Amino acid sequence: MPQSLENHVPAKDDQDDLVFLEEHPAAPATHAPREVWRVMIIDDDEDVHSTTTFALGNLDMQHRPLEFVHAYSAGQAREMLRHEEEIAVILLDVVMEQDDAGLHLVRYIRETLKLADVRIILRTGQPGYAPEIDAIRDYDINDYKTKSELTRIKLFTTVTAAIRSYEQIRKINDSRRGLDRIVHASTELMSLHGVQNFAAGVLTQIAHLLGQETNGVLCVQECPENGCQELVVMAAAGQYVNHNNTQLTCSTEPRIASAMEHTLEERRNHYEDDAVTLYFAGKASRAFVAFLHTNRALTEIEQRLLEVFCSNVAVGLDNVELVSHLHNAAFYDALSKLPNRTRLVEILDATISGPGKDDATLSLVDLDHFAETNDALGHQFGDELLVAVAERLQSRLGQHLTVARIGGDIFCVLGDATQVNPTTILGLFQVPFSIEGQDVQLSATLGLVRLAEHEGTGADALKDADIALKRAKSMQRAGHFYYSRSMGVEIRERVRMMHALRSAFSQNQLFVVYQPQIDLVTRRPVGAEALLRWQTADGKFVSPDKFIPIAEYSGLIIDMGEWVMRTACRELVALRAAGHDNFTMSINVSQVQFRHPYFLEMLRRALADTGAPPEFVELEITESMAMEEPDMLIKMLAQIKQTGVSIAIDDFGTGFSSLSYLQRLQIDRLKIDRAFVTEITGSARGSSIAEMVIQLGRNLGLAVIAEGVEDERQAQILQSLGCPLAQGFLFARPMTADALNGWLSNDALEGVA
Repeated sequence: MPQSLENHVPAKDDQDDLVFLEEHPAAPATHAPREVWRVMIIDDDEDVHSTTTFALGNLDMQHRPLEFVHAYSAGQAREMLRHEEEIAVILLDVVMEQDDAGLHLVRYIRETLKLADVRIILRTGQPGYAPEIDAIRDYDINDYKTKSELTRIKLFTTVTAAIRSYEQIRKINDSRRGLDRIVHASTELMSLHGVQNFAAGVLTQIAHLLGQETNGVLCVQECPENGCQELVVMAAAGQYVNHNNTQLTCSTEPRIASAMEHTLEERRNHYEDDAVTLYFAGKASRAFVAFLHTNRALTEIEQRLLEVFCSNVAVGLDNVELVSHLHNAAFYDALSKLPNRTRLVEILDATISGPGKDDATLSLVDLDHFAETNDALGHQFGDELLVAVAERLQSRLGQHLTVARIGGDIFCVLGDATQVNPTTILGLFQVPFSIEGQDVQLSATLGLVRLAEHEGTGADALKDADIALKRAKSMQRAGHFYYSRSMGVEIRERVRMMHALRSAFSQNQLFVVYQPQIDLVTRRPVGAEALLRWQTADGKFVSPDKFIPIAEYSGLIIDMGEWVMRTACRELVALRAAGHDNFTMSINVSQVQFRHPYFLEMLRRALADTGAPPEFVELEITESMAMEEPDMLIKMLAQIKQTGVSIAIDDFGTGFSSLSYLQRLQIDRLKIDRAFVTEITGSARGSSIAEMVIQLGRNLGLAVIAEGVEDERQAQILQSLGCPLAQGFLFARPMTADALNGWLSNDALEGVA
């Protein structure tokens, strides 16, 4: 016979927290005792079976050895359990054929097979699948552990506890009614949400079990490494109802405090003639203890029932508190304790679907220049400032409003329109905030939505408020703006186009066309401008004026621009191979693309990979882009020029160029905007601006090209003014690469002849 560990006393950290009934000589049982305890292992991992039997196979529990029954899937276990008898403990894996196969098997065992006595220990190697409060409530499991925490001693302790529980339940037929009450009480408790409700339910259920009035307190004691803290009342009833959320001390309640300290020290229940003090073992350096007055001494069976009940409740208290912490983390801001974005959306949904919608207004409150304050005075100071803002919004706006924090420095106020209005909210920021003895003056910008005018979900309302906030910011800070439907249509159309553009780019619906550039004297082509086009799946074209700003806004222009650059360079190489040697390829560069930190690297790589000669590649930048950050541009253009690529300023004359900066820019060509070309024959001012640009280019030694030339008279006037080059519908419309090659080889030469 192997050595028995029945009298083994594990170290304190290895002790199982469950408390079971003392073993008493039992009356003859209905079921004859077996020679072994039968333990069923249900797991799809063979190693789990072997390690479990290796750890427990040579040990005695309750003076009997163990006999193991093995199932390697939930389906196999279903079949075996129909015939197997006297299974005392089931060690059940959560994840087998499906993620929740173990949980479904629990329901099958309890409800279909009606096996109420067997103890089920849920084990998981994946903590994410450990049962939460719903699973504990809905499935009759007795314990759950992660496989990583089940050392040999802890596995022995857990299985021993389960076998003892099984044995006791089988023996105590005379306490069946009490056990039924425990099951009912546990079910009732598991249906309660929140730590406070659960704790109050524990007091109520204990009183029901004993047939007593509810009169007592339940406390929690934290015991970190630096020593145990005071007892904190989690629930109170009867004469102690006013003690909720207070500290319980010997000075306030000497009898209760003394009884609880004694119970915590001995880690067991204590019974008096008129009171009971119950111990609930908690995890993570935490313990729970309850004190209830009784009008009589408890019977032995009542004491036994309480022992079993306390072991069940201990697990429930730990888990409901864990769920409560997870709930707070998911729905409340850790710093301000206000509802976060997720919780606010829930509140908004309820408001929109309720009777208060017509009178409600939602306002985003964005603190102006908070980042600068945070950087200058430190993050701790910034956190204290955010807390101060949260407290002022809550205390000054009234209890009937919802105040939330949905971002770093963005708060939200929801409530009646009479209170949620710009005057009231912005007025709160007129008085400085005092932080660490320092006065800090803040201002805010608001984006507001009247829910009566809103159609959609709470998340939609929050998006609309954000749209209004962005509009308020664009119209100067320290102001406000109310959302209107026209704003929403504009923004949603932009978002729709952004997604469509991203999809079109990935599905090769974008393509490059080329518009020839002509020598006005010889009427021969000297180059072409590469232009990006978008044709949708139904054959419709989307104007570049619409989709280029969207590409810039979304950042997609970076990848699109590089693709256009490479495509145009490859076409240039192909044209040169076809014999068109003296031909320049002009490529437009977006401001967003130009500012990208790796733009130079993109350009160099495109030239190297395609083999395009840089002296025949020209980059076009806009005049407004050239003038916005001239110092940065001067440095950038110098680096670009080192690659051999030339630079042109597009749409010249439409901006507000500084001639002093223009002289410093290393550019090669000016491009006359089509608006001034049109004026040559269609305006009283005639050719004055076009003539001025041509003369400026001549004086600065820059080439000049006119775009948008649509009739012969415009071409003749430009030629007479000294403009050497032009492009426009008069000469050729933008065309595909294949069409350009054919046009250069045939149509263009015929046109010149």
